[in-house]
Amino acid sequence: MEGQTLHMEGTVENVLFRNEQNGYMVLDLNAGGELITVVGEIGDVDEGEQLILEGSYVTHPRFGTQFQAQYCERKLPADALNIQRYLASGAIKGIGPSLAKKIVDVFGSRTLEIMEKEPTKLLEIRGISPKKCENIAQEVKEIFALRGIMTFLSQYGIRSKYAMRVYQKFGSGAREMICANPYLLCSAGIDLEFRRVEKLAHDLHIPGTSPNRVAAGIAFVLMHNTHNGYTCLPLDRLQPKTCEYLNVPEKVFYEIYQQELAEGNLFEYIKGEREFVYLPDYYHAECYIADRMRVLRDFSTRDELSQYEKMIDEEQIQHRIQYEALQREAIATALSRSIMIMTGGPGTGKTTTLNAIISLYEKQGCRVMIAAPTGRAAQRISDLTGYEAKTIHRLLEVEFDMAGQPRFKHNENNPLICDVMVVDEMSMVDVLLFEGLLRALRLGCKVILVGDSDQLPSVGPGNLLKDLIDSKQIPVIALKQIFRQAQESCIITNAHKIIHGEYPDLTQKNADFFFFQRLQPDKVTELVLQLTKNRLPEAYKYSPVDDIQIISPSRKGVLGVVELNKKLQHALNPQKPGLQEVKSMIYTFREGDKVMQMKNNYDIIWHKDGEEGSGIFNGDIGKILSINRHSGEAVVDFDTRRVTYPFEMLEQLELAYAITVHKSQGSEFEVVILPLLGGFDKLYYRNLLYTAVTRAKKLLIVVGSQKKVQEMVDNNRRTNRYTCLRHMLTKDDDNESDAELLSLFS
Repeated sequence: MEGQTLHMEGTVENVLFRNEQNGYMVLDLNAGGELITVVGEIGDVDEGEQLILEGSYVTHPRFGTQFQAQYCERKLPADALNIQRYLASGAIKGIGPSLAKKIVDVFGSRTLEIMEKEPTKLLEIRGISPKKCENIAQEVKEIFALRGIMTFLSQYGIRSKYAMRVYQKFGSGAREMICANPYLLCSAGIDLEFRRVEKLAHDLHIPGTSPNRVAAGIAFVLMHNTHNGYTCLPLDRLQPKTCEYLNVPEKVFYEIYQQELAEGNLFEYIKGEREFVYLPDYYHAECYIADRMRVLRDFSTRDELSQYEKMIDEEQIQHRIQYEALQREAIATALSRSIMIMTGGPGTGKTTTLNAIISLYEKQGCRVMIAAPTGRAAQRISDLTGYEAKTIHRLLEVEFDMAGQPRFKHNENNPLICDVMVVDEMSMVDVLLFEGLLRALRLGCKVILVGDSDQLPSVGPGNLLKDLIDSKQIPVIALKQIFRQAQESCIITNAHKIIHGEYPDLTQKNADFFFFQRLQPDKVTELVLQLTKNRLPEAYKYSPVDDIQIISPSRKGVLGVVELNKKLQHALNPQKPGLQEVKSMIYTFREGDKVMQMKNNYDIIWHKDGEEGSGIFNGDIGKILSINRHSGEAVVDFDTRRVTYPFEMLEQLELAYAITVHKSQGSEFEVVILPLLGGFDKLYYRNLLYTAVTRAKKLLIVVGSQKKVQEMVDNNRRTNRYTCLRHMLTKDDDNESDAELLSLFS
């Protein structure tokens, strides 16, 4: 019977565990006299309720057979005994066991009907005052509304967490609003995928040309392409894509498009003779960044750089360092301007230069803060400079508004207390995050942006660092000299060869950069597994999990991260008795597995050394400490921050023995193994190879085809993205060629 879809009805006897945020529960169900343990995202049910469930039996090695519910329909108890049990369980605030008995003794099986439709009759019960009666009536109204929307949406396979979001956003009238416009489910704060709403809309007889449908479809196409890095789309690309996807005429598209512009749901930016269309958040972000950059540029004192020569000389003497010419220029520019960008590849002295800038600002009594986009990047810059660094999210502090939506605590009205803000790994920062940071800086705060402009752009929307540099509106110092110590590293010298279009030296056998020619995928995989599990740990004492990181260009394919992760997990953390595990959509997670968070989660709580905070973010890497099938939870450690994940949230995690190059940005690993054989040609280009190579601190091993490595060096395709920030900065119109719009359906 395990795995077979079954139908079950019964009464809730005991609630063993509940997660109020997403509706995940563990309970005992009395099904015809048999007590069955039920787990799943059921919603907010209480003892005494009758449930109709669909799902299947699963066997847990510790807790035995459980019924995994996929669908749940609630029936409030109909008989007096179960109504009393339901009320006594605390389902309605203000009613305990004693009062529950009094109410049911008077109204019997009509109790819930009376409470919903004629609540003033509760005044007949001794101990219920008019105020208490009013409170109970309001509580009952809310419970019935929430249960109603949950039951309604569950018919379409829409999970309880979305129903709870709907109720939190729209209140007791939520069901009526959704029936009138089901595409409200796609709105911010609910965030159900457009495709998931289409069946509901069809059953509600919403026409294909409905303005609500077309407006939601336009927003969906724009939002989908933010995942490709675009902050906007040209109207001449948006219109045909949307019409094709929705199967609506061009005339209908333009009618709704104009309405959405008029209502402020979309924004248009004119660049030359072409119109670019934005969702509001991205339009406001790029406009604000452009305005703030101009203010910073114009606010600069523009002191002569020579004024700072003596200070730099004293810094050299104190730290016994000789700065080269561009380093001196960078230090002087940082001190004399309100904003500066410093770029440079590995070994060019960015950290040494940054240390001098911070030191000289602190000697002037300035309060300096250092931020980075990820926890690993923040830890890395802290280790290198000796100054404390925090993630941008932690600096800004996430809190939640009345609707439960995340926002930053620090903003224009509550700015950060600092005089100089240093942001490292700027190539990883997207426009929404940078806007949030700028809003939290006082007008007189200086900004120093540090990054490697040759690396890949951010995972999030925008091409921020490149746009700022290309605008030529901000001072940019590009460090180029590779220092002698760095020249001894083949990782660094080969990285610079790659970015300059030269082939790396793959013949070295006694350095920190090794190449193994393997021309068949199974042979590549075999060697990767051998190196990770046996050869490197035995020869160099590297930990397969903590020190070695496999980085692949692709998620898909035989050498993509999904397949590699499954093989690496089998080799490094195989199934065995007593080792708890739980299945997700793609992976089976086990205790001890290396995992990565795949999306920003602002409200998840973490604990560290008695401290509590919130937020685990896209790209954070951790390890599963424990899996508890009874409570339906897993505990994950992210660099000593411990987080509890309900099972239904495990979809936010992936195995991380192997990760993509994009996800590796901002991190460095003791050892990187890079399989390069072939696959999706659009992923094999120079900047991606350069980014992968520069992730290795002590040892880099490339396994695959020499020809593929050389093809990547030859392919200097830059990652182009639709964005208007550079044009907002310069107000210049040009006719630069557009990037190819990534397929909507890839």
